[in-house]
Amino acid sequence: MTAPPAALPLLAHTSLEAPLAWRADGPISVERFLADARRLAALMPAGGHVLNVCADRYRFTVGLVASLLAGKVSLLPSTHTPETVRQLLQFAPDAFCLTDSLPCDIALPQMAWPELPPEDYAGEIPVLPPDRLVAWVFTSGSTGTPVPHAKHWGALVRNVRAEAERLGMLERPHALVGTVPPQHMYGFESTVLISLLGGGSFWGGRPFYPADIVAALEAIAQPRVLVTTPFHLRTLFAAEVPVPALDLLVSATAPLSANLAVDAEARLGCPLIEIYGCTETGQTATRRTALTAEWQLFPGVRLTMDGERAIAHGGHVETPTPLTDVVEPTAEDRFLLHGRTADLVNIAGKRTSLGYLNHQLNAIPGVVDGSFFLPDEDDTDGVARLTAVVVAPELDRARLLAALRERIDPVFLPRPLLFADALPRNATGKLPREALAALRAKLTGAAS
Repeated sequence: MTAPPAALPLLAHTSLEAPLAWRADGPISVERFLADARRLAALMPAGGHVLNVCADRYRFTVGLVASLLAGKVSLLPSTHTPETVRQLLQFAPDAFCLTDSLPCDIALPQMAWPELPPEDYAGEIPVLPPDRLVAWVFTSGSTGTPVPHAKHWGALVRNVRAEAERLGMLERPHALVGTVPPQHMYGFESTVLISLLGGGSFWGGRPFYPADIVAALEAIAQPRVLVTTPFHLRTLFAAEVPVPALDLLVSATAPLSANLAVDAEARLGCPLIEIYGCTETGQTATRRTALTAEWQLFPGVRLTMDGERAIAHGGHVETPTPLTDVVEPTAEDRFLLHGRTADLVNIAGKRTSLGYLNHQLNAIPGVVDGSFFLPDEDDTDGVARLTAVVVAPELDRARLLAALRERIDPVFLPRPLLFADALPRNATGKLPREALAALRAKLTGAAS
């Protein structure tokens, strides 16, 4: 009879006194964290599913571990709109909401974050079986209904330990600051889980503005890591504030231009590693963008081509999963990324992707932020017309179009090219299509 797989520790820390999180007044130890999680688990209501919307990263992480200790499963949807919550209730009728922000308008039974005075923790670091269901994460289906994807402890451990090894974060404990929400798959893996499973620590809040990011970095110990997005990186540089010494930069959620990567490494004096992944597979590859355009897959992960579609399998990927990106394998463990399948644009018989066009637009000196956009409606001649919205206060339309002509085929030049003070990016730095469409309508209305 085959023995069941060995249980895996919840944390990689070897001492209960080691720091796991940081506040302005200093570190929070592993012992305090486990005591908080145990007490919160005892206070949780009976429902088997938890929508953890805590904005504070420490409270989110305590809530995650408390849910595991209480035998509950976390729900991690991409949004918390009323319609999404209604759909979540159909999936998990026993769900309740854990929140640290009151009042909270999420239409679920709510558990407000309780006061948890310091308490000693007596016991070992908990362990979990590899097949323990930790969370359901959700992608948007073609009908708009959230599609659930199971995340089990064993696969999460393999994935995050591979990331920590690739980033050099297993060699010595790192402290990190994350600008992305812990509920987002990137923030979940690369700020929360990597700290638990890499033996490191994280800033307990979620800084957004440059001054807050700098203050958080100043409050943590070295070696320091900033886990961020291209949008937050550009915003940080635009503020021209002194940034404390960093040992590593990590970026994801949108492709990073080589120009920005080179600039970031020069300004901050540390390597920048970009992560590729998706909700379905988790993170699967990295690259040092300042040096190469090629992505290197994590150990054991492979891509198989089915026509023009790539399928990820092996390693921590639990089931073969088609990717929504256009990729070009260059070696057994390497590939180039050419944009998302849904972003493909075909005009006058020529094909490109919105991702490629955005990359070229944001690589132009003087462009602070920008995005191409393909409206749902066509022009009267039946030919699709691309729009671009750009933040470039030092450039005029003629200079920007001239720079674009040097980078892209003229058939893909935007008509119209619109200027804005800022783009409506969300907390992860992404541009929701609806928000971009609303901005385009506002700008074209103002220009007419």
